[in-house]
Amino acid sequence: MDNSAYKSGFISIIGRPNVGKSTFLNHVIGQKIAIMSDKPQTTRNKVQGVYTTDEAQMIFIDTPGIHKPKHKLGDFMMKVATNTLKEVDLILFMVNAEEKLGRGDEYIIEMLKNIRTPVFLVINKIDLVHSDDLLGIIGQYKDLYPFREVVPISALAGNNIDRLLETIQKYLPEGPQYYPADQVTDHPERFIISELIREKVLHLTREEVPHSIAVVIDKIERMENRDVIRVMATIVVERPSQKGIVIGKQGAMLKEIGKRARGDIENLLGSKVYLELWVKVQKDWRNKISQLRDFGFREDEY
Repeated sequence: MDNSAYKSGFISIIGRPNVGKSTFLNHVIGQKIAIMSDKPQTTRNKVQGVYTTDEAQMIFIDTPGIHKPKHKLGDFMMKVATNTLKEVDLILFMVNAEEKLGRGDEYIIEMLKNIRTPVFLVINKIDLVHSDDLLGIIGQYKDLYPFREVVPISALAGNNIDRLLETIQKYLPEGPQYYPADQVTDHPERFIISELIREKVLHLTREEVPHSIAVVIDKIERMENRDVIRVMATIVVERPSQKGIVIGKQGAMLKEIGKRARGDIENLLGSKVYLELWVKVQKDWRNKISQLRDFGFREDEY
């Protein structure tokens, strides 16, 4: 490897909620480090995914979908998203080819006009629209902002992602390999485990329990004389009615959440996992700074 020509850099992925940022990140990294849901505002913290080749290292930051905040947690999520734009080498502005250019996109573009970082327009979900419509979509966005590159992709199908990675590499500065080649994220295992559990709650409860959920990992330990890791976690909700939904009739919902999450956690840890889940009510936790800090949302870290 010719270290003198090695490239590395930080790339922020921004966009409206639910355009496929986490799906893209997981595809590039090759394993699940960001949770995926068809509900907006799934990602709460910056998730760093590390993609390493012989020529370059790309550190991707998947930010929360940019939206108008409705509570203190929303304020936190927006600060995370906007602060990253000033700290990176490149910005990928991801849009959904199926959705019309809207106020949310215009809001993001206005933000981009105040920074000097190069911006790519990444049009996702191109497998869901007719190719003839693509030029019109590109034109709408290019009329509003001088994007350095425009790359249409399908994060789910993997279409054109190699081309996007090659184009990113051209724009990165020469630099060191920040992380070991086999490291795919800078987040601790506890964070990823909590996110995997939260993903299953979102998938299974659908609209009945919105984003008033946090997952706290109480303990991770290897069980004595057994090749099994014990994970104890608490699912936090805002109202007693939500607690009933998450537990389900005779505990059936909680059992299913645990069963699905355990599989992903075992893949992550490479070991058998014994998962214990509890559900606790913390009224209006999304508007309480002290509880946001307890659940890992710390502004001073961003």
